[in-house]
Amino acid sequence: MGKKKATKAQISAAEIAAQSQAAEEAEVQRAFEQGITTLRDLISPSSLEIHSGYFRLGTKYGRTIYVYGYPRELFTGWISPLINIDEVLDVSMYVYPVETQVIMKNLRKKVTQLEASYSVNAEKGRIRDPELEAAITDAEELRDKLQVGAERFFRFGLYITLWADSLDELNFVQGKIESLLGQMMIFSKVASAQQEQGMNSCMPQCTDQLQIRRNMNTGAISTSFPFTSADLTQEKGILYGVNMHNNGLVIFDRFSLENANLVVFAKSGAGKSFAVKLEALRSMMIGSEIVIIDPENEYQKMCDAVGGSYIRLSLNSDVRINPFDLPKSVDSEDANDALKSNLVTLHGLFRLMLSGSGGSAGLSANEEADLDQALIDTYARVGITSDPLTHQSTPPTILNLYDTLLHMGGTGPDLAQRLRKYTSGTFAGIFSQQSNVNINNQMVVFNIRDLEDELRPVAMYIVLSHVWNTVRAEQKRRLLIVDEAWQLMKYEDSANFLFSLAKRARKYYLGLTTITQDVEDFMSSQMGRAIVANSSMQLLLKQSSSAVDVLADVFKLTAEEKKRLANFPVGQGLFFAGSNHVHIQIIASETEERLITTRPGDKR
Repeated sequence: MGKKKATKAQISAAEIAAQSQAAEEAEVQRAFEQGITTLRDLISPSSLEIHSGYFRLGTKYGRTIYVYGYPRELFTGWISPLINIDEVLDVSMYVYPVETQVIMKNLRKKVTQLEASYSVNAEKGRIRDPELEAAITDAEELRDKLQVGAERFFRFGLYITLWADSLDELNFVQGKIESLLGQMMIFSKVASAQQEQGMNSCMPQCTDQLQIRRNMNTGAISTSFPFTSADLTQEKGILYGVNMHNNGLVIFDRFSLENANLVVFAKSGAGKSFAVKLEALRSMMIGSEIVIIDPENEYQKMCDAVGGSYIRLSLNSDVRINPFDLPKSVDSEDANDALKSNLVTLHGLFRLMLSGSGGSAGLSANEEADLDQALIDTYARVGITSDPLTHQSTPPTILNLYDTLLHMGGTGPDLAQRLRKYTSGTFAGIFSQQSNVNINNQMVVFNIRDLEDELRPVAMYIVLSHVWNTVRAEQKRRLLIVDEAWQLMKYEDSANFLFSLAKRARKYYLGLTTITQDVEDFMSSQMGRAIVANSSMQLLLKQSSSAVDVLADVFKLTAEEKKRLANFPVGQGLFFAGSNHVHIQIIASETEERLITTRPGDKR
């Protein structure tokens, strides 16, 4: 009976085991059929192949190289070209501090060996070895600095993993990197048969599996700091956009440069007005006053949103600006020169008005002389002379100048007839009466869209002159934005006046922003190039193919920058500030975009 019961128990246990195994197999089968997706499955590549000279991660090819040789001296920022190269790569640096006592002991032995070699060479009459002498000098200098604690010693490893879509592209990138490093006498090698270790060393795990290091002291290793390149981030200023080199923020104060002038070049629709309006809006937040000359009614929405003054200039409006106004200057030096300076400005203005086609060629030498005398007499008749105390008197108008010309000899009556359309003719009123414009607001926009084409350059000139007088009278942090500046550059006198503003703006805490889409005409002008030369900041957005060559020559662009300049998407471009320049993406918040966009539903 016992034997029979044992057999039944064994059968029962076997059945239970079989049922359990069947259940597990069913569970496995069900899991296999349903599929199990974990976080590891989501982030891991589809495959990993390791070869002696490269590896393949999914569809991407990679290769790790290490730096093994350095020149005797390293300059600050030597790693900048590598960090900012337009290729996909990972750079890892490993820094290991070494005890000073250990290094001092090793240096003592090394110096002994070097001096022994030097003595042997001297005894045998061999020619001097400059490399040996330099090694002794460097070792002794390092010993002195280590002894007094001025330097410390480190071991430094630099690894670079390159990425590409094919082996040919990977080889091309490697050649590009090695050429770049070779120019600085820095030598690298492929981590042969150690690609897996190289890949792991360049991943953000802080595991140095290659362990290929070079001795460096504090001074040398400090030059490898990776964030000194193509970076325009300051502690104060406004946000201009995102640095596309390293995804950093371009935060900059234009008044920190030698001058605060900015030129903006872009083709129509590339986002130049958007960028300038964004800068103006953000500059207001840090206390800057903004004055804008708007030829296309693009700034009204923003101006109204911030409570600014929008001044519409047209033959039918009640706005009046008198070009004979003098600045209410508080600077005694400027006060003495105020009349003389305004007479020079008026000469340029009336040459522009009287010559028809612009430029000084429109007036003869006799006409120039008579105009000069008439201007002086016109001021004198209302009691204004070179004495600053007389400058508070009510200034004359073009009507007074017309009367003076009409009753003087020489070419005066002829000039008066040519001036009559501004006094009693088609263009009468707007510039022939006393000023009633008040620009005492943090944002002031002068709209000249409704003026006739012939009158636009004259209006821009007079408005600029009026603003300049205000700037000279009271120095504040101001931005003067001149949109479609090519309209002024067509005429010699107005171009000269704009250049004069660019050259003198710094003295009066003024930043001049010049915007144009007609790059070729602007840069073909001598004054246009001079304005660019006197602007410490430049913003180059997408350009037409014909303009790219002109800008590449002026700004010394690389072949890659030149190629990109014609293909930038809207809102991207090259941002120059002093000697630095970066590839920038101009980004606005949703609120800012609603305020400055010119067309509903269009971001630019």
